[in-house]
Amino acid sequence: MYYANVPALRRGGRRKNCSSQYSIYTLGEHMSIASEFKEFALKGNVMDLAVGVIIGAAFGKIVDSVVNDLIMPLIGKVTGGLDFSNYYLPLNGQPAGLPLAEAKKAGAVFAYGNFITVLIYFIILAFIIFLMIKQVNKLKKDVPPPPVGPPEDVLLLRQIRDSLKK
Repeated sequence: MYYANVPALRRGGRRKNCSSQYSIYTLGEHMSIASEFKEFALKGNVMDLAVGVIIGAAFGKIVDSVVNDLIMPLIGKVTGGLDFSNYYLPLNGQPAGLPLAEAKKAGAVFAYGNFITVLIYFIILAFIIFLMIKQVNKLKKDVPPPPVGPPEDVLLLRQIRDSLKK
């Protein structure tokens, strides 16, 4: 083994588990980029992360639908038919009352209604994740700890006592 920097891979060495710039290499072992990538990609943490990202994207679409199709219409009904997504302040002198899409075509707008919708979306998502984590933690607490035996020194003293009785 010898210490070398990353270019040693070009000389046929194989990097050992070391995260620093100077890594330990063994001579004679050669690992191609494809096999090294395969080893990296198939580690448990990388696969777990990939599954989490995919499920998170799907979950985001569900929450987006809940906010846009269920929550916002109810809020609009309670507030007298208001639609937050069309609230804006014109910045280029657009006439008042234009829909947001037309106002954007006419120039810059400060679309604070869309921000309100995204903020509500975030609050709902954060609350749902909070409930999920709370349930997972509750399930983890329900598992009883394994029974703990007497300490080693107590066992040793018992052996000494028993041997003295004989």
